[in-house]
Amino acid sequence: MQAPPSLLERLAALNGMGFGRRRLVLLLSQLGDFDSLEYAQALVPLLPRLEAAAISPLAIAIGNEAGADRFCAYTGFPRQRLLVDAEPNLHRALGLYPGLATPGGAWPALLLMCAGIGSPGTLAEVLRGYTGDRSAPQRIADDATIQAGPLPPLKGSFFARAGGSGFQRPFELATVRLANMAEVLGQWRTYVPRDDFLTQRGGTFLLEVDDSLLYSYRDRGILGFSATMARPLSFLDPYLVG
Repeated sequence: MQAPPSLLERLAALNGMGFGRRRLVLLLSQLGDFDSLEYAQALVPLLPRLEAAAISPLAIAIGNEAGADRFCAYTGFPRQRLLVDAEPNLHRALGLYPGLATPGGAWPALLLMCAGIGSPGTLAEVLRGYTGDRSAPQRIADDATIQAGPLPPLKGSFFARAGGSGFQRPFELATVRLANMAEVLGQWRTYVPRDDFLTQRGGTFLLEVDDSLLYSYRDRGILGFSATMARPLSFLDPYLVG
């Protein structure tokens, strides 16, 4: 199956992203969305393996250049690999889920989606952040320190004492999400210059050298940017080296 024409047209205009090599394209939601931050944070450690496998990554998010600068400085995502659109025109062209629509506008719709309405899987994923997940990798190194909003700085070893090591411990992912939320709320209008598209969801597209689709996924809810949230990038395993 060929990749969607609207996506191919966008990629063809970008140096190194056209026909002739494998490409990983993330259509992110708002830069300040939980999903965008977590997806970037999950992908950054994998970038050397993508390069070794000759897979070119690209993220396209909703926002502006100032937000993109802040997003990359915070997550470590390479700035040259992030494009921003003021409106989700490509998201729409690809038929990605715009989110719940309510008469009150984007904010009431967002709050309802956070409660799981029109956003399947959100509540279960929130709960997983608190209860831990032995099938998921450890998120905070034992010698790392994380600053999560109003909480005092926490060492990764705190979670080791509470639950062990080598897997996602109770409250560990929730603490990462709290840190992300504190970052975004402290710079809200940098990350989210407009509230119009708060509910817009994203998608993932892995393209072969001949523009056929190796993999695609379309988000259906908040905290649902992957079909396998415990290991969100497992779909790449067959294509990576080492």
